[in-house]
Amino acid sequence: MKRLLTAAFLAAMASGASAEDVKLQLKWVTQAQFAGYYVAKDKGFYEEEGLNVTILPGGPDIAPTQVIAGGGADVIVEWMPAALAAREKGLPLVNIAQPFAKSGMMLTCLKETGIKEPKDFADKTLGVWFFGNEYPFLSWMATLGLKTDGSPGGVTVLKQGFNVDPLLQKQAACISTMTYNEYWQVIDAGIKPEDLVTFKYEDQGVATLEDGLYVLEDRLADPAFQETMVKFVRASMKGWKYAEANPDEAAMIVLDNDQTGAQTETHQKRMMGEIAKLTAGSNGALDVAAAEQTVATLLAGGSDPVITKAPEGAWTSVITDKALAN
Repeated sequence: MKRLLTAAFLAAMASGASAEDVKLQLKWVTQAQFAGYYVAKDKGFYEEEGLNVTILPGGPDIAPTQVIAGGGADVIVEWMPAALAAREKGLPLVNIAQPFAKSGMMLTCLKETGIKEPKDFADKTLGVWFFGNEYPFLSWMATLGLKTDGSPGGVTVLKQGFNVDPLLQKQAACISTMTYNEYWQVIDAGIKPEDLVTFKYEDQGVATLEDGLYVLEDRLADPAFQETMVKFVRASMKGWKYAEANPDEAAMIVLDNDQTGAQTETHQKRMMGEIAKLTAGSNGALDVAAAEQTVATLLAGGSDPVITKAPEGAWTSVITDKALAN
C-alpha cells in the first residue's frame, strides 16, 4: 500500500532539489500508537514537504533519549516525564509539538478484590511501571493520603514489567495499563470488561503528557533545522488527522510497516480507535497549562532527583506556530 511519488516531489527532483533526511525514533515498537507518522510517510505527506523520513521502531532495550543523545535520531517520540528527567540530567531536550492531547494511562483492577473507588486501594498491591512512569502514581497516592511503603493502611507497590501477568496471576489487585494496549491484553486473556474496574489518570487529575515530539535545544538555533522541523511537524499532523478520520486504513498501514509480524489486524484497529481519542482536538501545539500540570504532578510525586524544579526552556512554540501559519 505504497503511494506513488507526488507531483510536488517529482517537481522538486526535476529541479535538482534533494529531499531532506529526517530520522524519527519512536518510543515503542511499530503499532497504532504511532500511526500518524506511518500514515504521513505512506500517503506521501512527508514527500510533499521535501522530506525523506526514516521511522525507527523502539523496543524494551531502546531509550529514545539515548538514541538522540548519540546522534542516532533528529527527533524522538517521548513522554514528558522522561524528557524532563533527561533534561534535568543534562540532555537539553525541547518539546516542539504535542500530537497527544490526553493521557491513556490508567489502573485496571479486578472487581473481585472489592475495589470500587480509589480509597479502596488501601492495603492492596498495585502494579506500577517505573522508569519515570511511577511519579504520576506517587502523586496520586499522595493526594489520597496513602503511603506506598506497604505499611498498614497504605499500598504495596509491585514493580510491574510491560505485561499484564501480575493481574492475570492475581499477584496484584490492579496494574498499570494503557487504554489502547495493555487493557485489551487483559480482555484478550479472557477477563470480561464487567469483571474489571478502571481508573484513568486523566480523570484523577494526575495525568502527564505523553508522546510528544522532542529535539535537542541547540539544533533549534540553526534556521535550516528549524525549517525542516516545521515541515516535519506539519506533515506529521496531517498524518495524524488522516489517521483519526480513517482509523481502519491507518491500522492497516501500521501493519504494512510491522516487520516483526507480531501485530494483528484486530488489535491494531482497536488500538487505533483508542489512540484517535487521545489525539482528537490536537493541532500539534503544546497546551502550556497541561505541560505545567505535568511538572506539578511530577513534583508532587516526589520525583527528586529526577526533576527538582519547574524547567526553563523545556518547550517551545516556534515550530508549531510556523507549521500552523502555513
